[in-house]
Amino acid sequence: MEQRHLGRTGLRVSRLGLGTLTWGRDTDEHDAAEQMKAFWDAGGTLVDTADVYGGGEAEYLLGKFLDTLVPRHELVISTKAGSIPDPDRRTNGSRGHLLASLDDSLARLGTDHVDLWQLHSFDPYTPLEESLQALDIAVHSGRARYVGVSGFCGWQLAKAGTWQLAGERTRLAGTQMEYSLLQRGIEREVLPAALDLGIGLLPSSPLGRGVLTGKYRDGTPAGSRGGSEALAPFVEPYLDETASRIVGAVTTAADGLATTPLQVALAWVRDRPGVTAPIVGARNARQLAAALSVEALSLPDEICQALDDVSAPVHRYPDHDWSTL
Repeated sequence: MEQRHLGRTGLRVSRLGLGTLTWGRDTDEHDAAEQMKAFWDAGGTLVDTADVYGGGEAEYLLGKFLDTLVPRHELVISTKAGSIPDPDRRTNGSRGHLLASLDDSLARLGTDHVDLWQLHSFDPYTPLEESLQALDIAVHSGRARYVGVSGFCGWQLAKAGTWQLAGERTRLAGTQMEYSLLQRGIEREVLPAALDLGIGLLPSSPLGRGVLTGKYRDGTPAGSRGGSEALAPFVEPYLDETASRIVGAVTTAADGLATTPLQVALAWVRDRPGVTAPIVGARNARQLAAALSVEALSLPDEICQALDDVSAPVHRYPDHDWSTL
C-alpha cells in the first residue's frame, strides 16, 4: 500500500487507515484479529483507536495483537483522549485528565508510546493552551511521537495549529474529521486551515456512514447500522433526497468503471487535496477486504469532476470565493 506523509512532518502512514470503533462492541476478538492481519498483509500501517472505543476494549484488543500477530514497530498506532461518558459535558480537555487517559491507553495497548496522540474533541470549558500543553508533555516525555486533534472546526484548528507553531511547540501533525461525498462541510474552513498550516487530514466515515456503498438504495438491510436501534439516528441524516442523488451518481460511475460504489466513493476521498489517509471501519474481515481492494483504483478526471459537481456543497457568505464577486 502506498505510504504518505502526515501533514508537514516526517511521519509516513499507509494511505488507508484501519478504524477500530466497533472493536469490543460489534466486533469480537476473532474478527478483530482477522481484520488486523488482513490490513497488515495488505501493507497497511495506520491503526486508529481511542480510549472510549468499546469502553477501552478496542485498545486492549489492539494491544493483544502487537508482536503476537503483527510487529509493533511496523504499525503507526493512533489513539485519542478527551471524550468522556458524561451527557452533561462529553469532553474533558484538562491537562490532568488527558495525561492520565494517555497513561491508561498505554497500559491497555501494552506499549510505552503511541505514534500519534490526538485530542478527541474541543473542550470549551478548558483553556485551549492547557489542552495543547498536554500534547507537548506527551511528546517531551516520550509517550507520543506525534500529536494532532479531532473534531475541531475551522477556527479551533487554526487557533490550535498557530499557537503550536508560534510558540515553537510540537506542531500538529494531523486532524481527524468526517469527510465524504455526502459530507463536504470541512471544505469551507477546516481543510483550508489544515492545508495552510501543513496539517494532514484523516477523514472518518469516508463512506458516508455506509450509505455510499449503495446498500440503502432499496431499503434498510437487516443487520446494517441503519437497521440498528442504537445507530439508526447516525445513518438517517444521509438517507434524504440529496444523498440519494449522490449515491446514484456514485453507482453510475461504478458501473461505468466495472467496480463497486464503495471503491468509487473511497477512491474519491482518498485522493482529495490535503487528505493523508481515510479511516475505514469494518465489522469483519470480508467488509475490510472490500475497502482494501481500492488500492489499485484511480478515478479518471472526468469521473472526479462529475462527482464533485453532483456533491458540491453550497458556500455562502462568508465562505464563498471572494474572487468570483
